[in-house]
Amino acid sequence: MTLGTGAYFAAGDAIDLRPILIVTGLVQEARIAAGPGMTVICSSSSPTQLRSLLTVMDPETIRGVISFGVAGGLDPSLRSGDVVVATEVLAGDARWAAGLALGDDLIEKVTSGRRRVVRGSLAGAEEVVTGRSCKAALHSETGAAAVDMESHIAAAYAAEAGLPFAAIRVISDPAHRALPALARAAIKPNGKIDVATVLRGVARNPTTLRALVSTGIDFNRALRSLRGCRDYLVGDEGLIPETA
Repeated sequence: MTLGTGAYFAAGDAIDLRPILIVTGLVQEARIAAGPGMTVICSSSSPTQLRSLLTVMDPETIRGVISFGVAGGLDPSLRSGDVVVATEVLAGDARWAAGLALGDDLIEKVTSGRRRVVRGSLAGAEEVVTGRSCKAALHSETGAAAVDMESHIAAAYAAEAGLPFAAIRVISDPAHRALPALARAAIKPNGKIDVATVLRGVARNPTTLRALVSTGIDFNRALRSLRGCRDYLVGDEGLIPETA
């Protein structure tokens, strides 16, 4: 799935018409990111699908890569809606540095609207990390602030292509909250939520409703925070520095 391609004019004397590639996992994230200067791809929370989408991307047609979306919290101090600007991405023994052109003045702007912004590492995962104990173990092992299923793949692609890379992720399910199995099962291949699956699951097991409601509240808070970060993806103050 690809959304929102378009030209981007760099600040200053240098002009680069190539868009930035925005990598997302859910259609809601892709819709937020889409716009002029962006080529947005959505993996539908499938690492296999994301790798397939990236194989058909010509790195010569883009000027950088940004992983953009929600993430699971690993640092217990982070809450839903908090923003993590990646310093690096970790997956197994691999590490990829992430761009840090997002300066303190811009951090202050992004923080407006009651968003907390931190710099920290992101852990990459091939499957959704759901349980509290699994999150705690991954945090202890990596020291990462959050985990997602796209950033490590996007970072590896950018490194291989010699492109600048950055990642901005908003906490959806905090470290203290387990992600309900029903919520995971309800994601369609196109990244949308299968409402019918959710309703059937609740009908079979009404006790899941409370956890789903809490998860939904966290997710919507994360999306609101993500929208507030959208305007800072590109530009002379953006995550990826200008290239001549």
